Amino acid sequence: MHARRFLPLLGFVLLSVLLFRGLSLDPTSLPAARLGQIFPEFAKLELQSGEVISFVDLNQRPALVNVWATWCYSCRIEHPYLLELGKSGVPIYGLNYKDDPVKARGWLAQLGDPYRLNIVDDEGSLGLDLGVYGAPETYVIDRDGKIVHRHVGILDRSVFRADFSAWFPALMDAQAPVAQRALDGK
Repeated sequence: MHARRFLPLLGFVLLSVLLFRGLSLDPTSLPAARLGQIFPEFAKLELQSGEVISFVDLNQRPALVNVWATWCYSCRIEHPYLLELGKSGVPIYGLNYKDDPVKARGWLAQLGDPYRLNIVDDEGSLGLDLGVYGAPETYVIDRDGKIVHRHVGILDRSVFRADFSAWFPALMDAQAPVAQRALDGK
């Protein structure tokens, strides 16, 4: 009879442990379903031209595939850095995920377009094939068309240097003198 008194306390402790465990997980370390595999085949509309494109149209590699949408606040935050990467020569392909193509074209007209091509995935089927959890997500496709890296969340300079620079060493070499001058205070 006395043991029943402690059941609510035991339930509270169990729920607290589960909640603590859930809050301590890193959302950027989600497993990548396609890591090490060829980018999935697709036949989708290109956002600007309206032409049907496929995986072979993503012909410059290594390249980034950036999952974005106009409804994604974090995508707006990372967009200026994507423009900078695109101007520096990094091939970036967009995957406009579960979005309205008219709004997406307007967004790019207003903020600039860093993408070589933009895949319209309004129903999310390509995103599902990739294992996309949401936007933004950025993938690296190597020369053979394999997905070799995935980043969930905002892509910025520090993330790029830490996680993406191995695939774009020429960009890092070009930025090295600028970074060294900044460190030297010049």
